[in-house]
Amino acid sequence: MATLLQVEKLARSYGEKILFEDISFVINQYQKIALIARNGAGKTSLLSIIAGNEPSDEGTVTLFNQASMQYLRQEPELSLHNTVFEEVYSASNEIQKTILNYERVIQGQDKKEIQHAMEQMDAIQGWEYETRIKQILTQLKLPDLEQPVSELSGGQRKRVALAKILITEPDFLILDEPTNHLDVEMIEWLEEYISQRNLTIFMVTHDRYFLDRVCDEILEMENAAVYRYKGNYSYFLEKQAERIGNQNKETEKARNLLRKEQEWMSRMPKARTTKSKARIDSYYEIKERSENTVHESRFNIHIAGTRMGKKILELNDVSFNWNDLKMLQGFTYTFKRFEKIGIIGRNGSGKSTFLDIVTGKLKPQKGSVQTGETISFGYYKQEGINFNNDTKVIDVVREIAEVVKLGNGDTISAAAFLNYFMFPYSSHHQPVYKLSGGEKRRLYLVTVLMNSPNFLILDEPTNDLDILTLNVLEEYLASFNGCVLVVTHDRYFLDKIVDHLFVFEGDGLIKDFPGNYTIYKDYHDRKVKEESSKNRALQPKKEKPKQALSPKLSFREQRELEDLEGEIALLESRRTAVEAALHSGILPAEELISMSEEFGVILKEIEVKTDRWIGLSEKF
Repeated sequence: MATLLQVEKLARSYGEKILFEDISFVINQYQKIALIARNGAGKTSLLSIIAGNEPSDEGTVTLFNQASMQYLRQEPELSLHNTVFEEVYSASNEIQKTILNYERVIQGQDKKEIQHAMEQMDAIQGWEYETRIKQILTQLKLPDLEQPVSELSGGQRKRVALAKILITEPDFLILDEPTNHLDVEMIEWLEEYISQRNLTIFMVTHDRYFLDRVCDEILEMENAAVYRYKGNYSYFLEKQAERIGNQNKETEKARNLLRKEQEWMSRMPKARTTKSKARIDSYYEIKERSENTVHESRFNIHIAGTRMGKKILELNDVSFNWNDLKMLQGFTYTFKRFEKIGIIGRNGSGKSTFLDIVTGKLKPQKGSVQTGETISFGYYKQEGINFNNDTKVIDVVREIAEVVKLGNGDTISAAAFLNYFMFPYSSHHQPVYKLSGGEKRRLYLVTVLMNSPNFLILDEPTNDLDILTLNVLEEYLASFNGCVLVVTHDRYFLDKIVDHLFVFEGDGLIKDFPGNYTIYKDYHDRKVKEESSKNRALQPKKEKPKQALSPKLSFREQRELEDLEGEIALLESRRTAVEAALHSGILPAEELISMSEEFGVILKEIEVKTDRWIGLSEKF
């Protein structure tokens, strides 16, 4: 398999902080590789260097065979003055220019221009490509194509950027957190889309199901070095555990040696022989190795929550609308002690509005919300928090509490609590502005948990957090002595944490589903398949339209014209059905791809048969 990208001895640091050094690896054609590392380790910097957007301190990056490259940033850079349509089609390749011209021309009435545009599409074989583009735009549920990019939300802009790079079909694709801001349905579509195509991908993502199902190799950055695992996320976990175990065995050996060397060092006289100096050097080398222990289970703490009484939270016939948009309609629920509920649904279906009503930030327009006297909310908001950038990390948490009370009655200092959440003591006195985006989100999480809530509300906690932090949070929530209400598109997180789901089905309707996400997905897929089968069976059959025969046509031509009219009617009927299915958003990935290809064939057949029908009709 041909090598597409080569990274040699790459190094990058910011001030005194070394992100990585002497990193080398290759990526071969059609490999799908993920990069895993904790927040602040330099993942985004490495992607940016490979994409050519940021310089390295040392080393080289080589892209072979004039391969094309596209880079999806965490925060996409789009032209705000463009419409969605102009931005999506703004790439410079000839096929996209032709399709863009065709899409513009067919909005008008100039038949000559339309005919010329169709001929250009034929010349480049653009019909299938156009169908594929429309499939991507449909599945990503982009807003009105004529809407200015400047009016879009952050999530909508991310989807526009994703559509823009996918339709170019580059040789090499770099993705930085591609699932952020996508709902579960779109994530699963993207998962299938990438899995079933011959794409070469290098990406960073915290979505572990996405990693497991898409990637065939994983690079782990740890302590400024890179470890390579040829397999998916499940394989990575197994081999990483082996690596850590081996490393700890070596460390234990070094510690035993160190104890002997420390005894020797304490007995050594001041005068040093050459031999003793060599042994002293060896002592410091052993000491360094002995401190290199890696803990597989680093964070296993339980914070004491505020005492919870019998009455938790009751919502009675709650309704809320934003103008004509229904968010909640007559929702009633009584929360029980210690339950953990996941909230899923499409973007804009009312999930964040629901959380604001629960916490009292919004008042329901109808119904009531009653909160127990002992309830203490901890609300982790999607938009995060604005820290004072000049404040030291340790001072951020000390403003909340000097000590944190644990579930067993013990207490730990704020500094120790920060250390549990992967802020080493050496980082406590650095200002907040030196933290990466993911580290700031982790610090925000620490501030929420330090308040000892007994009812945790988490709105998209998995965005921008690294996998290790998610493991920490999951361990904490598993033993949390209170209620949890979480909105997330992370299916792995939902499967590990929740007891049941609130499914936001749209139009203000919420369904309480018993079980985790995987159980719900199986149920939903079966239901959709059954309904689709019923709808196909109930579709009425259309009669063939009949046309009076022209005496100017030969008998054979008359028969051909009559047949064409029927064939075109059937094709148009099938085109309508296929187009409706493609826009439904409920088709499995394999069926979606198959129907997309069929749609392109139908369009071509309609065009050919219509041209022939016009030719015969002109003989009237």
